[in-house]
Amino acid sequence: MSDYEILRHFADSWGLVFMTLVFLGLVGWTFRPGARRHLDDAANSIFRSDSDD
Repeated sequence: MSDYEILRHFADSWGLVFMTLVFLGLVGWTFRPGARRHLDDAANSIFRSDSDD
């Protein structure tokens, strides 16, 4: 077995598992209960004016 085939097999199996866990972690982090205030602040930040008009 060549190095390419070994790395390809590793990426096909454990790489997919790793990327799935990272995706689920990011989705879970976004929808955690304590994030609501920060997400609402980020969503409404475009409506705030930086000038003193």
